[in-house]
Amino acid sequence: MTTAPDSLHTALSLATSGVPVLPLCRGKVPFGNCRSCAGNACGGRPNMKTPGTCRCSGVCHAWAAATTELAVIASPPWAAAWRQAVCVGYHPGGAGLTVVDLDNAEAIAWAREALPATRAVPTTRGEHWIYQGTMTSRNAVRPSVDIKSAMSYARWLGPGTGPMTALPDAVRALAVKEPSTLRPTPHAVAMPAGFGNGECRHRTPAYLERGITMAEQRITEASSAIHATVYRTFLAVLSTHGRCGCLTDAHVTRLFTAAQAKGESSRHCTDAWTNARTALGM
Repeated sequence: MTTAPDSLHTALSLATSGVPVLPLCRGKVPFGNCRSCAGNACGGRPNMKTPGTCRCSGVCHAWAAATTELAVIASPPWAAAWRQAVCVGYHPGGAGLTVVDLDNAEAIAWAREALPATRAVPTTRGEHWIYQGTMTSRNAVRPSVDIKSAMSYARWLGPGTGPMTALPDAVRALAVKEPSTLRPTPHAVAMPAGFGNGECRHRTPAYLERGITMAEQRITEASSAIHATVYRTFLAVLSTHGRCGCLTDAHVTRLFTAAQAKGESSRHCTDAWTNARTALGM
């Protein structure tokens, strides 16, 4: 396991070379939101491509917290995170890079046949192929193959070997979603007696719209634990917006569509929604 001083030294070195970094905790995942930012109550970080206003100085917003500012990386808010970190993460898109994450030998064999050779970094089970250029990130573009670039993070495993190739069309094409012939199945928000008639907290339609948009984004940006992320997001939406009757089938359909785009089935979406309602007593 990488020690805290080693992680911090690596992070500072990468930041000096223009690679935005962030500490990763056990499970090789970013640190969660602080209390003030939980559920994106803060409005989100400005660099998350949203009209956010959060100025949290900690490692609070996953890939959007990644930075090249040396003073921030070594500052007290980050110090505790580095002491707990198990490895260093980085934001490929922020460094002008795209990582094709090949998770096993079969995926590597496919890449050698289908993609131009580029710099390769060994991972625990496979390889990261790194290309020069940025694109949309997308998981599961084919079995055991993920793309990590814009609005994503990757684990730093070393500089790798081989010359880096410009991002080819063959990789960009992997992230193009094929039109689906399946329609998401919306789950009607039928509140039992005693629910759906509470005081409206939305104040304006924009408040509810912003909440749904942030929920869609949270699901879309998830790079691991998709099932858990979908459930927690549904739980947060219902907790905040589910008791006053303003939440409609159209809103739920948007959430289901975002989840299905990450590979969730209609059944999993319905189960997650039902379980979230049950947990809240709805």
